[in-house]
Amino acid sequence: MSALPEVGLRLLDPRLTGWGFPRWGSAAAAGLDLHACLDEPLVLPPGGAPALIPAGFSVLIRNPDWCGLIFPRSGRGHRDGLVLGNGTGVIDADYEGPLMVSAWNRDAASPIRIEPGDRIAQLVFTRVTRPVLTVLEDEPGSGSGRGAGGFGSSGR
Repeated sequence: MSALPEVGLRLLDPRLTGWGFPRWGSAAAAGLDLHACLDEPLVLPPGGAPALIPAGFSVLIRNPDWCGLIFPRSGRGHRDGLVLGNGTGVIDADYEGPLMVSAWNRDAASPIRIEPGDRIAQLVFTRVTRPVLTVLEDEPGSGSGRGAGGFGSSGR
């Protein structure tokens, strides 16, 4: 197992340090809190189109054995309906541009107001495994038989 990677952060918004960035919410938190680097409040309409919100920094992972994943914050997602428009954001090791959060309001009835500096998502770093891929020439279904009934065929 390789040592933990050194990850660079290039701060693009000077307000971040005043908001406490970078920090994890607790000593055992997996995700690094991401702030909405907005110039004015943003209202996401119920079920409307996602909005791209700047996180105010670039992350420089540079180690191909690692990547970053952006997830919604649990409380805002459950309580308010604030989720990611792309489900999960993936930050490849060679991406060094500004981080953007695709924020979406999944609530069908209530708008969500996001203030400048609000914690809106979290960044988790994780290892990447790239298996050796082999293109097989044999007939489909010649292995375990699992999947012969199609997607979802094993029942509930």
